[in-house]
This record gives sequence, C-alpha cells and structure tokens, in this order.
Amino acid sequence: MQDSIYTIPINEVFEPKDGCPICRMRDMLETRGIDYIMGAAMMEPDVRIETNRLGFCKLHYDKMLQQKNRLSLALMLESHLKEIQEKGIGKYVPAPSGGLFKKKETAKPEETCFVCSKIEWAEERFFDTILKMYGQSEEFRSLFQEQERLCFPHYRELCAFASERMNKKLLPDFLKDAGALCQKALDELKNDVSHYCKMFDYRNTGAEADWGNSRDSIERAIAFLTSREPEKKK
Repeated sequence: MQDSIYTIPINEVFEPKDGCPICRMRDMLETRGIDYIMGAAMMEPDVRIETNRLGFCKLHYDKMLQQKNRLSLALMLESHLKEIQEKGIGKYVPAPSGGLFKKKETAKPEETCFVCSKIEWAEERFFDTILKMYGQSEEFRSLFQEQERLCFPHYRELCAFASERMNKKLLPDFLKDAGALCQKALDELKNDVSHYCKMFDYRNTGAEADWGNSRDSIERAIAFLTSREPEKKK
C-alpha cells in the first residue's frame, strides 16, 4: 500500500511497538490539540466560539495548566465564563432524564470538551485508515500483529468500530489479531498483580523475596484498564 498523508501518521504510530498504539495515537492528537489551542488559535474568533460553547474537561484543563502560557488559558476562561454569565446559569440545567443517578453508566457526559471533540473527530478517521491498511497491506498487517499490546478500552473501541465498518471477510481475522494483543496483556498483568498480592504473605518476606515484574503491576493494570497512566504521588 503506497504511503500517503493518511497512512504515514498511522505507520509512525505503529512503528515503535511499545505499549498500546492507539494510546500513542490519542496522546499525539491530544498534544497537538493542546498546543494548537494554547497558541495563536486561541485568538481566532471561530475557535473562541467553539471553546466558549464546549469548554474543556478536567483532564485537559490540567494539561493546559502544565503549559507555560497561563495567559492563554486565563483569556479562554474569561471568555467562557462571560458566555455562561450572559446566557444565564439556568440555561445549563440538563433536562429531566428519569432521575439524576438512574443508569448513570450509560448516560451521556454532562461535560463537553473542545480538545476531546477534536480527538474524537480525528480518531474516527484514523480508525478508518487502520482498517483499510490492515485489509490492503500485508506489511501493515504484520506490523499490527507485532504490537506489544492493546489496552482494554482501545481494544473495545477499535473492535466495535471494525464490526460496523470493516469488510465482513476480513473482520474475523482483525478481531482475532486485536484480541490476541489485548489477551496477552491481560494475562501478563493478571499474573503480575496476583504475584504482587502473594508477596504480602509472611512466607514471602525477607531480603531474598522475588518480586519478579510485579512491583509496578498496580500502575500498569490501571493504565491497561483506563488507557491512562495513573498520576504519580507528589
């Protein structure tokens, strides 16, 4: 399959074979989105309209706070707060949905985010390109199979997307390959976390205790289950 402006970013994401490639893709899009909004785009009227309408989620507010340009963030906050003030806070009360906490796990998020919306838009196109490359390029299919793992959330998202969009003849092979990457990571983590728990048995204490690969298994398990590295203790 000939390289193009669509396939080159995918190959760049998959080449490292380190961790979950979809996490790498998301992180790349996230970094670009935050750099974009914290730069000159912050002063563009059409962008400001969107940031006023959508705001940002806590995760991306935190990431913007880590940037050096606090003034850009302050100006966006000033504009966003002004819009809420002018519309009136009553406009933001959600419509009744059968109880605030009813079926919370399937409810749509109340909070919207400019960066999340851009990532979701780009991810759909990336996913579509991944499926096309898998079907048309033996080289990419091998590259996909050689990945270290797929995290649990991205395994589910990618397989759900493939089930809707992919050629039905190719789908079983794709699901098998994606499942193998996720299953391998799951099995290794389960063993490491179980080993970690066993090390607290009094029979496994002492200077000669063999922790194996289990010392950071909690952090790695959280990353696998959420697609996000847990915050380090300050």
